[in-house]
Order: sequence, then structure tokens, then C-alpha cells
Amino acid sequence: MGTSTLPSRAAELLEPPVNLVIEGAPAVPAELAAKLEPYGDFRAHQMLSWHPQRRELLVSRRIVATNQVHRVSDPGANPEPLTDGSDAVDVARFDPADGESFLFLRAHGGSEAYRLFREEVSTKSVAALSPEAERVSDFDWAPHGGLAVYATQPLDRHNPANQAVTTVHVVDPAHPESDRVIAKLPGGGWSDFRFSEDGRHLCMTEWISIVQSSLWVMDVATGRKRRVTPRSREQVSYGPARFSKDGKALITTSDRGSEFHRLVYLPLAGGKPRVLTPKLAFDVEDFDISFDAKRIAFVTNEDGASALRFMDLATFKELPRPPLLRGVLHGLRWRPHSTEVGFTLVSARSAGDVFTYDLDSNQTTRWTNGRSPAVDSSSFAEPRVVKWKSFDGLEVSGLLYSPPKSFEGKRPVIVYIHGGPESQSRPGFLGRLNYFVSELGVAMVFPNVRGSSGFGKSYVKLDDTWNREHSVKDIGALLDWIAAQPELDASRIMVYGGSYGGYMTLASAVHFSGRIKSAVDIVGISNFVTFLEHTETYRRDLRRVEYGDERDPEMRAFLESISPLTHAERITVPMLVASGLNDPRVPYTEGEQIVANLKQRGTPVWYVLAKDEGHGFARKPNADYLFCLAVQFAKATLLE
Repeated sequence: MGTSTLPSRAAELLEPPVNLVIEGAPAVPAELAAKLEPYGDFRAHQMLSWHPQRRELLVSRRIVATNQVHRVSDPGANPEPLTDGSDAVDVARFDPADGESFLFLRAHGGSEAYRLFREEVSTKSVAALSPEAERVSDFDWAPHGGLAVYATQPLDRHNPANQAVTTVHVVDPAHPESDRVIAKLPGGGWSDFRFSEDGRHLCMTEWISIVQSSLWVMDVATGRKRRVTPRSREQVSYGPARFSKDGKALITTSDRGSEFHRLVYLPLAGGKPRVLTPKLAFDVEDFDISFDAKRIAFVTNEDGASALRFMDLATFKELPRPPLLRGVLHGLRWRPHSTEVGFTLVSARSAGDVFTYDLDSNQTTRWTNGRSPAVDSSSFAEPRVVKWKSFDGLEVSGLLYSPPKSFEGKRPVIVYIHGGPESQSRPGFLGRLNYFVSELGVAMVFPNVRGSSGFGKSYVKLDDTWNREHSVKDIGALLDWIAAQPELDASRIMVYGGSYGGYMTLASAVHFSGRIKSAVDIVGISNFVTFLEHTETYRRDLRRVEYGDERDPEMRAFLESISPLTHAERITVPMLVASGLNDPRVPYTEGEQIVANLKQRGTPVWYVLAKDEGHGFARKPNADYLFCLAVQFAKATLLE
């Protein structure tokens, strides 16, 4: 177990972390914090990178408060920390030449103003590579090392003109002075930079919206670029791409002519793209290519759960699928010079561990163990898919986690709404939320309202701009469904959500205060106009496509009309609101202004502002304390 954030058991109250500003909330009893501690002590592991020469991994894993880079030398070996600091490190990649160094991203205080760093593994000496006044949005190594690409975008505090531009750099990371800018690209939607095998070209994705993007190829020497995907009246989305070994094609995912993303082979000299997975009726959401194994590994999203699949690179014929536990898989990485692929697997009973699968031996190997020693996760609830009809007849679904049968009578319900809005509630790990289900007997429903991904691109677009409140009506229909379930108590419902889910929580409190008991809003949008005006410039245009352009008078009036802040007088249920001072996505002022309004009206509200967090509470002491407050809030407003 890691270093405890708790006081001695003799103390009566838990001291809040120094960077939390708390208003209107009661103190946390140390006894409650002790009960909750095991539910926050899981240590999820994330697959980051293979060593190029040894069977050895880089993974991310928490050290005390934040995730840091660790080296795992063998399956089951104790992870060796390579980075250590107050700010999290969740992305790192070995130098593919010799593995003696790695590149990683780090930002201060949750600001997401990432800088690129290089660390020597043997000495742990660290050097910054990217400019301090810009945010690194993406980076990658050339296949054989010696060169890396990274892209930066200006931060608003250094960008008085508020112009979105992406600057593309190449550098030999061992010699930072070699850094040179090869292109400046208009807009902030450029990402997924990958080298060709010979290191002479880059491919990249230009994102217009979640449902529209294009692929480009750039000459590394000159910076000249060309678009390689056709223009079309159809809104088409392309995922990250990889060059074929000979550099004459890209392999990518696309929903062109389909509701779902399919694996596609795209010739660069022209010619018709070849769909490699034509029969799949669900998204291909990740893939990686091994020219050594002559295979493509790819992941499909099947009713929210992941399936790992393989394809022969020469024939593009699919191979037998390995059996895996139900869960969500990500971080797919082939080990060089082998037939072994690594990945992270998260499930309802596992916070996330790194596994590998070897095609030749047909063997799955577990490398890490993220269990909490003080709680048995094998008893955690597995979700089941539930469905209901919304106001317009649309079928909406979600995941229901039911408490143990030892809890008798109708159970209170927490409706937990995901962010995005283009995200998806999936059968992953609930973490601390398991305490509600296992210990308090609360049922939890995770709806995938219209606008969620995973159900086809038509479904994703159903909440865009003028249809924003249709997704709120999906929650109203869910409340009707709950009322019809004999095991659920429709008189005791809490709505809970973060980011866009925070907006949905506030909107639900506006529209359904007579049907719910309370609501928890984490870093949520309270006014779409002020949100769009103050979110960071590099992401503003992408958000305008989703929500509407506040510069248009008619759209501005509409956005004001549907904003929860405009109708705060209709919120009559108690609220718990949390914000991060350094949030670049949803500025903390969104929480501040709804709290001020509710206080003025006499509506009960607890408010938490974290001065060292951004878009969500990532530091364990802060997250622990916020969850203690959430449990107290639920006991006071939902369970009593």
C-alpha cells in the first residue's frame, strides 16, 4: 500500500489537502476516510512502450499522488520508477535505436500545457526539448531512432491574438540544438504524426470535428504537405494512420461509406481504398502493425467491450482471435523482432494491468498487478446492458451496476453521465465508485445518451448544435425507465457527471429537480457562451463544431437559452460542484459562476476548488478527499 494520506486514527477529522478550497461542505470524519481508503488504493498500470532490444516495458503507475513512468524488466517484476515528481507522466516512448533513453510529456498542475522531455535511463538525467511557452500536442520517434517529431500550439497567455496554429518540429533528442521547424499549420486539430519506415515522410490527421477529418503526408526535409484523402460531401472521419513498409500506402481506420470505423488500406498514388474489415458492424478503434511479425493487431469495440483481433499483413485475412476477459483494451504495442503484442486491459474487477499475447505460442502473460491489498475486487459488480426508448422513439442504452443481493428493498440510484460528449460508458473499472455499490447498496446507471461514440456516426451527431437538449431528454426517459424497475427506487436518484457530463448534470437539475434528490457536477459547463469564449484557443474551433459558434447572434442566443446558468432558479436540489483552477478545457469560472448563483438563491451547494488540478482531480490526495465529500453528500441527500 502506498503512503497514506490519512491522519492517525485517533484524530477525529481529516485535514484537507492544502490546495483545496472548500466552501459550504462539512469536515470529513477520519473514520469515513479510513473506510474509503482501500477503494482508492488501486494502482492502475498503463502500457507505454517496449524496449527495442529486450523483453522489457515502460508502464505508467502511481507513485503516492501521481502517475509516473516505470520500467518492468520481466512479467511480475516490481516496477522500477524512472520519473518522480508532483506532476503526472502518462505518455513515454523508448528510443527505438537502443532504449537507453525515452521521451515523455509532463504538464504543471493539471494545465495540460505539456512539454517534451528526454530522460537518460542510466542516470535519470532529464532535459527539456520543447519551448516553455507552447503546448506539445503530439510526438513520435522515427522508426530507427535519431530523430523525433513533435507538434506545438501556443497557449492563450502567450497568444494575445488568440490564433490557433500548429508548429511541427523535428529534432535529434540527444542534441536539442538540432531542433528545427518544418511547418506551421493553420488550426489546432493536427495530431497523430507518424514517420514512414525510411524516416523521410510524415503522415498526420487534421481533425475538423469528431465526425470529420482528413489525412495528410509531409516531406520531412522540405515541410511540403499534400492531402491524401478525397474530399467528399459525406462527412468522413479518419483515425491515426501508419505507412506501409514500402511507404506507398497508409493503413488507417475510416467510416467512409459506413456507420463505423473500419480498417482501410489507402494507396498514396491514387486508386480505390481497400476496406480490410468489410463485415464488421462495430468500430475498429485501435491498431498496430508489426513488419517483423507480418501482422496487424487491431481492437474492435463490441457493445462497449474490446475484442483483440489479428490480420495477416500479406493477405489481409483475419486470424483466429485470442480469448480475453471482458473489458476495455488500449495501448496496443508490438514488441520489436517478435510475435508478441502488449496492451492494457481494464475490467469491472481490474483497475488496469498490462498483458501481452504471443501469436506463436498462443500464450497470454500478465506483467503487472494493480490490486488494492485491502479490498477484494473479485466481488465487484459486473455491469449489464439496459435499454430504454427516449422521447422520439430512439433506443438509448446504458450499463447498470447492481448492488449485492444482501441489500434488501428498492435501491437508490446514481445516474453517472460520461463526458465528451463523444465518449462512451464502457464495462471498465469503477474505482472508488464501487464503494457506492458494494458498501452503500446504491445501484449505478451509466447512460450512453445520443452523442455518445460506439453506436455509429449517425448516433454521434444526434446532439449537435440545435439538438443539444435532446440528450437531456434521454435522461428524462431514463428516469421513466428507473420508475418502472421493481428493484430501483425512483424517489431516490442522484445525477453525477464530469466535464460534458457535468453540463448534463446541471441541465438535469434544471429540468428534473422534482424527480431527483441531488446532483454532483465535476468540472462541468454551466454556460456554453462563456465556456466557448474562455476554453483554450487550440481547441475552440473543434468545440464550436460540436456545440455551435457563439459568434453567430442566433446561435449565441440559443446557447444562452439552454445553458443551466440561465435557468439556475429551477435548480432546487442540493449540489456538489468541483473545479480545477488550471483547467484549460472547462475553465474553473464555469463552476464558480453556477455556485455563486445558487448561493444567492439559497440553494444548498458544496463547492471544492483545487488550485493544483486541471480538468478533473488527478492527484490522489485531492481525489480521495473529493470522494469523501461525495460519499457524505450522498448520505445526506440520497440515502437519508
